[in-house]
Amino acid sequence: MKDPSPARALRVGAPPPPPRGHLPLGEPAGAPDRIEVTGRWIERAGRPWFPVTGEIHYSRLPRDRWNEVLGHARAGGLDSVATYVFWAAHESEPGRFDWRGNLDLRAFVELAADHGLDVIVRLGPWGHGEYRNGGFPDWVLERGLRNRTNDPDYLTLMRPLYAQTIARLRGLTHAEGGPVIGAQVENELYDQPEHLATLRDIAEERGLRVPIWTATGWGGAQVPQTLLPVYSAYADGFWEDETTEWPAFAPVHFRYSEFRDDLTVGADLREALDGTTAADPAKADERLPFATCELGGGMHVAYHRRPLVSGEDVAALALAKIGSGSAWQGYYMYAGGTQRIGPLGSEQESQATGYPNDVPALSYDFHAPIGEHGQIRPHHHYLRRQHLWLREEGHRLATMTATVGGGSDDPNDLRWAVRSDGASGYLFLTTYQPPKRPLASQPGVQFAVAFDDAEITVPTTAVDVPAGQSLVWPLRYPLTSDLELRSATAQLLTRISDDEGDLVVLAATPGIPVEIVLGDGTAVDLPAPPGPDCLIGLPGVRLLVLDEASANRLYRLDLAGRDRLVLADAPVWADGEDLVIQSESAHVDVAVLPAPDGFGADSAASADLDGPRAQGLWRSWTVAAHSAGPVPLPVEHRPRHGPPPEPGRGGPLRRLSAPSDYSNAATVHIEVPSEAFETDRTLLRLEWTGDTGRAFIGDRLVSDHFWHGRAWDIDLTPYREAVAEHGVRLELLPWRRATGVWVDPSVRDAADGITIDAATAVRVTKIRLSARKEPS
Repeated sequence: MKDPSPARALRVGAPPPPPRGHLPLGEPAGAPDRIEVTGRWIERAGRPWFPVTGEIHYSRLPRDRWNEVLGHARAGGLDSVATYVFWAAHESEPGRFDWRGNLDLRAFVELAADHGLDVIVRLGPWGHGEYRNGGFPDWVLERGLRNRTNDPDYLTLMRPLYAQTIARLRGLTHAEGGPVIGAQVENELYDQPEHLATLRDIAEERGLRVPIWTATGWGGAQVPQTLLPVYSAYADGFWEDETTEWPAFAPVHFRYSEFRDDLTVGADLREALDGTTAADPAKADERLPFATCELGGGMHVAYHRRPLVSGEDVAALALAKIGSGSAWQGYYMYAGGTQRIGPLGSEQESQATGYPNDVPALSYDFHAPIGEHGQIRPHHHYLRRQHLWLREEGHRLATMTATVGGGSDDPNDLRWAVRSDGASGYLFLTTYQPPKRPLASQPGVQFAVAFDDAEITVPTTAVDVPAGQSLVWPLRYPLTSDLELRSATAQLLTRISDDEGDLVVLAATPGIPVEIVLGDGTAVDLPAPPGPDCLIGLPGVRLLVLDEASANRLYRLDLAGRDRLVLADAPVWADGEDLVIQSESAHVDVAVLPAPDGFGADSAASADLDGPRAQGLWRSWTVAAHSAGPVPLPVEHRPRHGPPPEPGRGGPLRRLSAPSDYSNAATVHIEVPSEAFETDRTLLRLEWTGDTGRAFIGDRLVSDHFWHGRAWDIDLTPYREAVAEHGVRLELLPWRRATGVWVDPSVRDAADGITIDAATAVRVTKIRLSARKEPS
């Protein structure tokens, strides 16, 4: 560890006004809720706007789960969702379009609007998304055309797709009072700018009028001026070779940088399709806002390479992008799903269809914040903290330019950034990188930040920043018209009004003392350790300083006619007037501020409600679910298997191929008792070690898994009667280190063979509490 250094001095000034009117984007002056794209940020109704978007694929989710997934997305702080329109899903045969069931794009968009979510439609025609042929129907490829170009014959084929898609969106665009604010054309197309421009022209000819048109910009893509380039950043990538320990660009995404591009995402396809591996990185264009559409919300797995991206990785990367100047946070994926089964079988990408990689035939979980079967992951909570802050401060943060430092790859360097408008701002610090290449702690951290009219030192006494932390501290934050928070070593979460006035919520960081300094230099002592009752009363405002665990439990939801803060031990979301709790445990504690008059008895059928109880600022309830909690299942822990198939290689890059011969696999039969189904959803959770696995109910393949260190979840809910008759049959192949499959260093020492540590029926209960409206 290096010696502490004196306070780092830096100056931040007021940025110049952004260019306006130079982009063929946005809406005309006077339009209702007008969206305008400036050179640095997006505006809405005359106010800077910092969008937060998550990718959710309607066609990969059961339609009856759309409402729940969108509810969780909104509760997670998203204000918009993006979704692919996969051509092959809708037109598997020429001229025969299908928009039924979970292919009903219009119904999905309308439901998103019901949850207060805008929508960006990724029109294709080529989408990738780990879909067979990038979403092209096989019959398109059979024509032998120059696809993804302005070949007139190709354009003739794709025009009906655009016409059909746009017809489904009629009346739903932003100009028509609907939620569709943007459209993306194509995906990962690097060298056909004229074609990208033509696709927008075709969409507009068909009547689509949206304020924001985008195209993916990574890999040095040539994007025409009629489209806004949007960028990606992943903590790791399944598309890398099995000899790659960590992608070359991944470390860049964990430090602050004005560099927006990534030359590794999709590079395997470029090499496979046209033999190119190098591209010139796109330079930041001061006339275009820094917008992202694919911050890795997790990571998929391929047979040859199986990354283990954690929730901490996702949250640290996302915060680093904000510190680097992002003005639009977009995640891929935000909710996982299941690959479709089409007329030709499973529709995932594979070496058999010309891709470099074999990926699971069914699972597209992506270890997203919301899992394939609705599991709520830790990064749903970590990201929600950032999104609460962006909801409150995004209009100010969007206008702040970034000053970055510590940009080297030296793990001993302090990495920092400041976003500022010249009068106030935020200081970003990080000591986080994934465990495969961790950063050092930083002793004696202190900054002297000079604004246009004042200089402040934060903290007033230098602090040691532990390893593994990503921080953002407010500088000169206005508490009231007369009172300023000059600095705080705690992160701003949100701000809400109750009967007592304004309440500003902050979150402490483990290992760092909370220092709160007002504008006149007065230091404010905490009346109690950080937590739900650590309340500081100031003239005209109160500060609530939460501990880390409470901050990760905090929601801001619209309940009973007003915004409220909710602390919950289980994932929650708002559905109309109801608070919906999704619990895997028997007891859940919920606290609300300001509390409604009470909760109705709608929960009586599925749970008992105890409360309310007064707890300081909060009123709390305990919910006891009637049917929740895990049901252990007997299972053979070391099942016998025969010799595994010899590893093979295939695809254009000759990578390891997923085995298809399960003749010598271990066969494991699991009986699931009826009480496991006395709930809303039942998952079979297998904690195991092996190579690959398939799950059958009767003769139906219901799930597959490439082992990578995490449990395998199988949704049994749709198959209750079949499970009662047949049970669940697993076919498992053994792990062999000598095969050369890349797995994370944390699980690389797994012994050869198959080990099942536990099989559990996870009962997920959905509890609906109806909040009573307060009298007006």
